[in-house]
Amino acid sequence: MDTFIQQIINGLVLGSIYALVALGYTMVYGILGLINFAHGEVVMIGALTALTVIKLLANSGLPGIVVVLLGLAAAVPVCMALGFTIERVAYRPLRNAPRLAPLITAIGVSIVLQQLAMIFWGRSYHAFPPILPTTGRDIGGAHITDLQIVIVLLAAAIMAGLMLLVNKTRLGRAMRATAENPQIAGLMGVNINAIISATFLIGSALAAVAGVMVSANYSIAHYHMGFILGLKAFTAAVLGGIGNLPGAMLGGVLLGLIESLGAGYIGDLTGGFLGSHYQDVFAFFVLILVLVFRPSGLMGEKVAERA
Repeated sequence: MDTFIQQIINGLVLGSIYALVALGYTMVYGILGLINFAHGEVVMIGALTALTVIKLLANSGLPGIVVVLLGLAAAVPVCMALGFTIERVAYRPLRNAPRLAPLITAIGVSIVLQQLAMIFWGRSYHAFPPILPTTGRDIGGAHITDLQIVIVLLAAAIMAGLMLLVNKTRLGRAMRATAENPQIAGLMGVNINAIISATFLIGSALAAVAGVMVSANYSIAHYHMGFILGLKAFTAAVLGGIGNLPGAMLGGVLLGLIESLGAGYIGDLTGGFLGSHYQDVFAFFVLILVLVFRPSGLMGEKVAERA
């Protein structure tokens, strides 16, 4: 039983991170109909930017949580500027192009960002300084650290705030109108370009937070960390229903639980052959099942193709 509870805790922590990244995918898709495959690299840039600042301030005498917050404060504007630039330079000129062109461009931007990060930060793995408390508490024989509690609670608070933003504010109404029909929204006075840019800014800010969470939780960051993480978050978005915000949150949490339980239990049953080193198998197996049996996702709706 203690193993089950431990895997549930690990899955919730991992799923919270997936959900934050998946929200960036699903927001952009909901408005543009575009899969931004460079979003995982924005997460990576956020993690490495924050880690650079954290290392510079690690011996400053400031409390560890303050140092991490300063690193996050540096990562968020960097990622927002990066997301804005990607949309303005790479995607906006192709907005009316055939769908294959933006998709190829997104993959190209992902590769470019990986190479730039490798040039700037190097190929080496960067360790997260041990400045955060490692204390925790036992729950039913399982262990959860204070950092993991903060990750889950912070992710939940951010997701709740995003839902309030989308459903209760003027910006949110404009975003929903743009997602429903950009042409009509434009005729009603909505600045489509500004709304799309705001969507990228919000998604990139979420990516920065997720990047800091990942590097703090696993105590490591590197230039290639965003690729698999981005694909898993995309899987979470598809699982919940791409373009659906609550679906992205649900898909992220479910995928985290599936990975943790799969690595913990199926790994034991196979003698470790499908253990934690092969946990990626479970994520992409879920993606295949969803695409085959329910392409619209758990909370997605089947819609007719617009003429």
